[in-house]
Amino acid sequence: MPHGDDLDARFNEVIAQIDEGERRRMRSSAAKGAKEGVTRQRAPRPPRRDRLPADHVPVDRGPRRLGRMSVALIALCAIVGAAGLVVTYRPDLLGGNPGLEALSVPANPVAPDDPFAGSPAEHYADGAAGLVMPAAKALGGLSKAEVAKGLERTRALLAAALLDRETLLGGRPKAFAGLLDPDQRVEFSKELGGKKYDSRQMVNSFAPGSAELATDVVKINGAARLGTFREDGLHGVKVDVNYLAVYAVRRPGVPATTMRLVSQLSGEVQLYRSDGKPALWVKWGMSSTPADCDIDDGFVHPVYEDDPPGSVAPTGPATDPYDLDVRPDFDGGCDTSQGT
Repeated sequence: MPHGDDLDARFNEVIAQIDEGERRRMRSSAAKGAKEGVTRQRAPRPPRRDRLPADHVPVDRGPRRLGRMSVALIALCAIVGAAGLVVTYRPDLLGGNPGLEALSVPANPVAPDDPFAGSPAEHYADGAAGLVMPAAKALGGLSKAEVAKGLERTRALLAAALLDRETLLGGRPKAFAGLLDPDQRVEFSKELGGKKYDSRQMVNSFAPGSAELATDVVKINGAARLGTFREDGLHGVKVDVNYLAVYAVRRPGVPATTMRLVSQLSGEVQLYRSDGKPALWVKWGMSSTPADCDIDDGFVHPVYEDDPPGSVAPTGPATDPYDLDVRPDFDGGCDTSQGT
């Protein structure tokens, strides 16, 4: 179990994009010992609840797909014919996944060289600059200094969950795990890749081979608020977190498929004392738009414009993926969403 300098080193790797002054202050807040006095009970494991545009409705996996492809090709030929051009149909040049049989023209194409232009994300902060914490104060039996250190660790955990490149591209979420308190770190590692619950759902991680980042910039917007909690015989400070992370992604090697994907991280971080020492416990979930609702493996599976609809229908009225006031239910369903 890593302690002391090992944990500090991992901590500094995660927050390298945060200014040096903050990093010096944050080093002192890394956990240095296991909680011995209290063992946290396992909280309910919320499944990821992703969102899809309303036009991605379930389809029969049989001959209907051929019909959809025929219609799409007829429409494409009509457009090409009107332009006075001749095109040879080559499925291997479309850039889609093998076996995809539907072609659609994006209604709101994203410029690969300026993917956030024209969206609310255009005005969001870049990266960790958007992870703004509230002012620390004495609360819930903790001193102002203890709350300040807890907020700094919370910010580092958010950065690891939303911005760590290795994690985003499907790698093992070592940065995030290394910042958890020892008890939760053991639990997180044990449940990583689990069938009933995959703890990878606590971080944003694109399924390997499903996406590449079109730009290193990730747009962040949201807020954290302080409150108190009582749970499992413990009491302390609750940091309510609600953030949007907007990524420009595309199929690997296919710039024409660039799109915006919006992820919402919502939940809380609990700060309290265990065996007389400051402790921390993370309780949050993720929801992404547009993402495949058919697959529940902890990873985010982006849905591109030319992907055929899946078998799970989005439900409910179409919600604005940029609306922070609408929080995911994390009940394993699939919500209908407006475009990103």
